[in-house]
Amino acid sequence: MKDILLSHLAGQPVIVGAGLAGLSAALHLRQPCVVLSPAPLGHEAASSLAQGGIAAAVGAEDSPDLHAQDTLAAGAGLSVPHMVKRITNSAPDAIRTLLEWGIPFAKKGEALDLHLEAAHSRHRILHVGGDGSGAAIMQTLIKRVRSRDTVTVLEGTRLEGLVTEGGRLIGVRTSQGFLPTSCCVIASGGIGALYDCTTSPGTLTGNGMAHAARAGARLVDMEFTQFHPTALKGFGQTGRRPLVSEAVRGAGALLVDETGNRFTEELQPRDIVARAISAHIQSGHDVFLDARGIGKTPFSVRFSAITASCMAMGIDPDAQLIPVSPAMHYHMGGLDVDEQGRTSLPGLWACGEAACTGLHGANRLASNSLLEAFVTGKWVAESVDSSMLPRVQFRAIAPREVSNPPSVHDLASLMSQYAGLLRDERGLQALFETILPDIHVSNEALIAAFVASSALRRRESRGSHWRTDFPNQTMPNRTVLTITDLPSP
Repeated sequence: MKDILLSHLAGQPVIVGAGLAGLSAALHLRQPCVVLSPAPLGHEAASSLAQGGIAAAVGAEDSPDLHAQDTLAAGAGLSVPHMVKRITNSAPDAIRTLLEWGIPFAKKGEALDLHLEAAHSRHRILHVGGDGSGAAIMQTLIKRVRSRDTVTVLEGTRLEGLVTEGGRLIGVRTSQGFLPTSCCVIASGGIGALYDCTTSPGTLTGNGMAHAARAGARLVDMEFTQFHPTALKGFGQTGRRPLVSEAVRGAGALLVDETGNRFTEELQPRDIVARAISAHIQSGHDVFLDARGIGKTPFSVRFSAITASCMAMGIDPDAQLIPVSPAMHYHMGGLDVDEQGRTSLPGLWACGEAACTGLHGANRLASNSLLEAFVTGKWVAESVDSSMLPRVQFRAIAPREVSNPPSVHDLASLMSQYAGLLRDERGLQALFETILPDIHVSNEALIAAFVASSALRRRESRGSHWRTDFPNQTMPNRTVLTITDLPSP
């Protein structure tokens, strides 16, 4: 019965995911499309939680070339230079479009108010309300999507498989039934929920990437998992933790311990700061952000969303130190895509955090993620619109019993312990061998296995991937894997 209800959508491009990348693709497409959203629009989307803002060289003393230089430096030698240049060059136009669409970016007088964040050489972070950027951008895009007759949003609908024939896509299995299509866009976000301390919503387990991998698509750079240095720390807190934006340190907040002493430079790249905080905590210290004296405007006015999270824990950031520790935040790896967002599987595109464009390399520069999501969503839409896609007819496909049970192991704890900020061969091998029996029935275990396998292969330390047994940089190549590279259980 569900298949019949979907019959009028047959042949339309299907976008898996309703974060910024997915909605950007839907809004830029010139043809009708279907968006699969596992939750109501705006819920369970990492884009809505983004605080800092979106990076773009729009200031008088800035340029796309400077933005590219900072991105390449943060990427630790693994960013793809021509992709970095293409995306940073596209940033000013992206901002013009977002302003035309009604995003209320903060201003100082008539000029845009630009924040500074770690590893940026210029103030170039556009924001809304100090720390409400992602939510404001998403709310605006959701309104536009809901007003479009050509965009069908299936809320509460999950991807349950990709169907191929003759080596190319012919349809998608969803929780609502089978939908024939010769075009699917994976925009399902990252893998943060595979870790027990994360800033990501619980739905971000790599489900879209896993189904793409099972269909034969290549994955790349899966070992690079970025931990945000400053997530709000609670007692015994696991699961999703509120973020304390990079912009707080950019505004002058200091990292101190319980003695009030600083122990690291706050505006270094994220991987360096995160490891410094982790090491200080492991040596017996507590770590805090001291934001009490960052300017004339009180912290609670400047960063209202962060203040609300702090107050919920009984902390007044205007008068008290903010307890912080690292948490899994962003995945630089993902589906291997070309300049148009096409994966190695004909008929399958990817954008946003689920894709690996080469922009971030081994370590993402702060606030480049919203930029990449919006820009690559547009590129994917243009590519799909210009492609000669095979016609598909509606046909019934026998339902497949969905088998994606949770791992019998405490996967999130294992990932944090063995594939976290610090790694070594013993731990990674133990992780891989423990989860290997689950990879054919669990998408979470499959993605975890890709992370562990890639991390084992990269016998060096670079950016967000730090091997205590291989501390030097010796492998400047990217790690490309398919499901056939994983051994059978």
